[in-house]
Amino acid sequence: MHANLKDQIALVTGAATGIGKAIADRFAANGATVFYTDVSHAAAEEAAAKGGGRALALDVTKPDQIHAAMRTVLEHCGRLDIVVNNAGINTHAHRVTIDEFPREEWDRILAVNLTGLYEVSSAAAKIMRPQRSGRIINISSIAGVVPLRLQCAYTAAKAGVNNLTRAMAIELGKDGILVNAIAPGSIVTDGTRELFYSEGSLFHENAQRMIDHIPLGRPGTPDEIAVAALFLAAPENTFTTGHILVVDGGWTAGYHRDF
Repeated sequence: MHANLKDQIALVTGAATGIGKAIADRFAANGATVFYTDVSHAAAEEAAAKGGGRALALDVTKPDQIHAAMRTVLEHCGRLDIVVNNAGINTHAHRVTIDEFPREEWDRILAVNLTGLYEVSSAAAKIMRPQRSGRIINISSIAGVVPLRLQCAYTAAKAGVNNLTRAMAIELGKDGILVNAIAPGSIVTDGTRELFYSEGSLFHENAQRMIDHIPLGRPGTPDEIAVAALFLAAPENTFTTGHILVVDGGWTAGYHRDF
């Protein structure tokens, strides 16, 4: 898929690896000026060098870094057209029921996945509203559409992302800003390889059972999510806002296994 993003200025959080890098790379390949941001500046620089963008250090839990990043974008480009809120975390060690789930893990996950997204979106909206144009694309999860067990904080955060997306779409639509979310299913990234998709991974024995629930019979790739993001960012998309675009190989379409 191709879209003309020439003269568009994009900022992607968590862009050093995985889904964020795939989105940033695809935007850059379609003509956008892309700021690759990540909590690790070195990793952002490496990704930006390969993808043809610019790197910024950005921890979404630190408002001062968010505002500094926005100032840098404005100083260099004078505007901001697309923001992708991709930065996110989950827990590997605490796959437990809510009565055993540590409060500090809850706070850590919500701080990045929901509050960080709010902070970045708020800062971006302050730029986009005077322009009367812009796109905010939030990376959610099927965990925000269909709750998953043993992931109470992640599920709550992503459900919050979905309704925050809708709320922002309602608030910002009159200013020409489209706000949408993508809810990926299981995607092969460094994180899911560590959990499921490599020999010796934490839950390797469960990987096939999970895949059995996916009608397409496989996990997705970061670039398949990037294609969805490109559609939402494309100039031709002028009437889709407040939408949660599920990209999951059919996982949440219904009960797929025989019984």
